[in-house]
Amino acid sequence: MSKSIERVQAAARASGLDIEIRRMGESTRTAAEAAQQCGCSVGQIVKSLVFRGEPSGRLYLFLVPGDRQLDTAEAESVVKERLVRADPRHVRNETGFAIGGVSPLGHAPHTPIIADPSILAHQTVWAAAGAHDAVFACEPQSLLRAARAQVADIAI
Repeated sequence: MSKSIERVQAAARASGLDIEIRRMGESTRTAAEAAQQCGCSVGQIVKSLVFRGEPSGRLYLFLVPGDRQLDTAEAESVVKERLVRADPRHVRNETGFAIGGVSPLGHAPHTPIIADPSILAHQTVWAAAGAHDAVFACEPQSLLRAARAQVADIAI
């Protein structure tokens, strides 16, 4: 198991979240790919979107359902600074995760995580688990609690 996946498993365990990480064998980098691999609707996929604040340089993780888009204007009003897409190398260096495998779990405590409440509309959601083909399923409220996510309307 990769170090990134082990970190996700450890973070879940530490927060009391019981998950089973599954390696799908094929890419789950996009919400559509993940939904196909997981056998669920695209809306049940939790996208982990990393943006960088300007001028602070701080990384923010936004969690939105796979069938929705991040409303950057709303996200900027929540974090109180302009946002730009984070460079993949910067994401890897700061989070330890590569784009396509960024998990909602296993981040440094200083990483702000903001989730759209529409994630809560499903009984089960699927999220990335630290690799391009690794995912886990769980109840959405438990996921947001384990991720220490702030809930705010950030998706359209």
